[in-house]
This record gives sequence, C-alpha cells and structure tokens, in this order.
Amino acid sequence: MGIMGTCLPENFNFLGLSPKKKMSVQLYTIRDHIAKDFAGAIKKISDLGFEYVETAFWPKGISLNQAAAILNENNLKVSSCHIELPVGENQKIFLETAKVFNCKNMIWHGWPEDKRYSSIEGTRELVKIYNNANKFAKANGLSFGLHNHWWEFRNKVDGKFVYEVLLEELDKDIFFEIDIYWVKVAGHQPDKIIKIFGDRVNLMHIKDGPAEFNQNLISDNPDPMTPLGKGTQNLPAIFESAPAGCEWFVLEMDTSAIDVYDALKQSMEYMKSVTSY
Repeated sequence: MGIMGTCLPENFNFLGLSPKKKMSVQLYTIRDHIAKDFAGAIKKISDLGFEYVETAFWPKGISLNQAAAILNENNLKVSSCHIELPVGENQKIFLETAKVFNCKNMIWHGWPEDKRYSSIEGTRELVKIYNNANKFAKANGLSFGLHNHWWEFRNKVDGKFVYEVLLEELDKDIFFEIDIYWVKVAGHQPDKIIKIFGDRVNLMHIKDGPAEFNQNLISDNPDPMTPLGKGTQNLPAIFESAPAGCEWFVLEMDTSAIDVYDALKQSMEYMKSVTSY
C-alpha cells in the first residue's frame, strides 16, 4: 500500500525525533550498474538527490582511491562502510577503507551465514571475534557494528534466538545496523525488534517487498523488492520505533521489481514524505 493509502491522523509526524535522521543508499543496490559503468552509475545516484552512500565492495579493478575520487566528483559522502572483519591482512584494508572514505562507521556485512550460529558454543566463539574486532576499531578511533540477515532471528541456540545472545554478550559499544527486511523475513515485527535493541541501533537498512522466507534466499536469490510503501512492511511503525540515537536510514534493494533507479527515486520521495530531513 502506498503512502496515499495509509490511514493516519491529520498532520501525523512519523518520527518527531531530534536530531533529524539522515538518508543514505547502500551501493550494493546498483552493483550491476557499477560493474558496467562505474562513473555513470554513481552520477545517477547523485542526480537522484542523494548526498550520502554506504559502500560495500567494488568490482575488480576499482581501487579505494578511484572509488573515493568518483564519489567526491559527485559530491557524495560516505555514511558507513560494509567491510570484512579486521582479522589478519584485513586489518590493513579495514583501516585504509575508513581513511580513504573519511568514515568511522565500519560494519561487518555478515554474509554468508556462519554455521557457528547453529550452536551456543559457536555463537559465543563469534561473539569473541566481534568483540576483538570492536577493540581493534576503537583503538583506531573507529566504531564497529553488525548488520543482520534472517538467521540471527530464526536460529535458536540454548533456548534463545541468536540475536538475544548477541545483545547479551557482545561489548555494549558494538552498534547494530538493523536490516528491517530480513527481520520480517525471519517472522518478527521489525518495529518491536528495534525497540528491543533500543539505543544500540545506530543505522537501519530500510527496504520493502514480500519479506517472506523461502529456500531461494539461501542461494542469495531473494524475491524482487519494491519501492518503499508498496510492499508488506509497516513502515510508519518502523520509523516511529527508531531511537533518537539512530542517525542513518540506509535505503537498499538486493533485487528490484522495477528499474532500480526508479525504485530508489520513489523510495526517496516516500521517505521525504513521511520523515523529517
């Protein structure tokens, strides 16, 4: 249901929060376009009116410095970076990425599912890895966070969902980038989950669509996603649940039911119509 079909009180303010939220777009959304025409794809994001992006991984042959130069040419700043865990050789890349993009929000992307999430022992092993990553980030003036998929909210270990163990046992200054789509895919109401995580939610991945679990997800083949407001998400409730400390709403589509740039444009317009910027 689109914004015009949403039944709300007159002059309803979805957020009413201060400070205002900022909008970013995860460049994974246009990964195929970047691979074909990097500069052209980034220019289209800027032309749509975006001011911030969240980086993921660049096609082979595009260096961090080249990527940063193209972003700068298009007046795009980096809100956050999806990154590999800073272990071994990846520590150098972790720090270089933060420096080149002038970004402090470093986020473990979390893909693919780590089978250690199938036991409490394995989950606690991952907790130690994440806590060590956080210590490394902090020692270098950076913030470390986790991005979820569906398994953290489907898998149970020792009678608890994995996300509950993470909340209890991770360092308290590790932040979360809650992906509302995968939370719903796992069978939860995103607004309720966001309230459980509270002030630890610094960013949110905002996306809409069918949001139903199916086996195709395991092979990274999700159902096509829709522009915001045209899928199954209760976006008003989700926006209202965002804590004051959640600075970024990051638009993302893993796949798109329509032209991806058109979907981003419609999603931006929806966001601006229901939130404060």
